[in-house]
Amino acid sequence: MKYLLKLESLGLFALSIWAYMEFFPNQWGTFAWLLLTPDLSFLAVVLSKKLGLQAYNLFHHQGIIALGILLGGIGHIPLLLQISLIFMAHSTIDRVLGYGLKLESFEHTHLGWIGKSKFKNHEQ
Repeated sequence: MKYLLKLESLGLFALSIWAYMEFFPNQWGTFAWLLLTPDLSFLAVVLSKKLGLQAYNLFHHQGIIALGILLGGIGHIPLLLQISLIFMAHSTIDRVLGYGLKLESFEHTHLGWIGKSKFKNHEQ
């Protein structure tokens, strides 16, 4: 199942890149600059760990990102569409690498444990 989820994420990544090429063909610099932007949500951890986890999940939640793509496309809001496509590309690559939505810690994701915690005695 794990590999099927990664394959699904690769498909969404390819779709995000294709859509970006179609709608914003000459704006690859913007894509490159903003690709890691969702990870800035980690900065909310400065205020509290819980807020950091919630901010991370908000900016990586593919349902919310898909809604942004839909609203940006249907509502003819190019900036929303552009940012949402970039965030989808980022989120899908995160999922391929095993970084899922965060549960009670940054190491415990909906896809399982990551980092050093992966090798401790946790259920996988």
